[in-house]
Amino acid sequence: MPDARCLIDRYASYLPVTERTPRLTLGEGDTPLVRARSLERETGVSEIWLKVEGQNPTGSFKDRGMVVAVAKALEGGARVVLCASTGNTAASAAAYAARAGMSCTVVLPAGQVAAGKLAQAIAHGAHVVAVRGGFDAALAVVRALADEGEAALVNSVNPHRIEGQKTAAFELCETIGDAPDALFIPVGNAGNITAYWKGFVEAAKTGLARQRPRMYGYQAEGAAPLVRGVPVAHPETVATAIRIGNPASWKGAVAARDESGGAIDAVSDSEILDAYSFLARCEGVFAEPASAAAIAGLRKRARTGGLGGAKRVVCVLTGNGMKDPDRARSLAGDIPEVEATPDAVRAALRA
Repeated sequence: MPDARCLIDRYASYLPVTERTPRLTLGEGDTPLVRARSLERETGVSEIWLKVEGQNPTGSFKDRGMVVAVAKALEGGARVVLCASTGNTAASAAAYAARAGMSCTVVLPAGQVAAGKLAQAIAHGAHVVAVRGGFDAALAVVRALADEGEAALVNSVNPHRIEGQKTAAFELCETIGDAPDALFIPVGNAGNITAYWKGFVEAAKTGLARQRPRMYGYQAEGAAPLVRGVPVAHPETVATAIRIGNPASWKGAVAARDESGGAIDAVSDSEILDAYSFLARCEGVFAEPASAAAIAGLRKRARTGGLGGAKRVVCVLTGNGMKDPDRARSLAGDIPEVEATPDAVRAALRA
């Protein structure tokens, strides 16, 4: 019997799968679409929805593409999967490899991966190696290893990842009855903006949607190669998931921008962190800092009147806030410690 929570079964007619493709699943997809009333009031947009991809099994959007990539690798006879990662890809690859009975090797940029993501990869049994250098150096290493037949590469350069990730666009069209007027999304390695656009184009062709949205991608100012038009040798940002200087899906992101009539822009770390706090405190949604780049971008464009009359907007929140617990903790001061009495607690609250 097909599993209703199996993304491969649900979208088999849209995916490069066969009857022989293992129906691998951890219950990915079908993530919540949450109305952002506070953000609507601030920006003046009629409808703003948050696509909360942090509700996927490993806490990020990566699970959509990873389930297809790992299933296809298993179908092809691979026993080991391999990836470079700033954290979320590692967590997802390790989990789906474990589910499939495969081994997983992860190459990380040393000192640049949030604690929650590293913990997940380790817990799922991945073999983890840190290299001196950024994500782009790690990706070059794993591509070389894959070319030498070491393992099946499951980074977003694997087209099966893009195919799986496009299903989020289908879900949006199914849930709201059409594509939104505009989609705001963080951009790091640029596979996700590429995948969403592919999904919206297919949705319009098949009648699942009547229109295609304008695509607005946002990078961090210190890691904005698509905005600058050249790779960034040493990308820097608090949003570790998008700390990438030379996106693998560069051409796909540019095509999504140009074909949709949208834009790819940058936001500062302070704008990202302000949006990060706003989401948690005003909307009740705890997302990782990279996710907040989409919110920061929407707020920035709304302030400058650059929304082009969009009435229904979707912001993609790519990962759960628990991916980077240290960032949340750093935003608060010391927690007072007092005697266990009502008076002591009251005094601390008034301080």
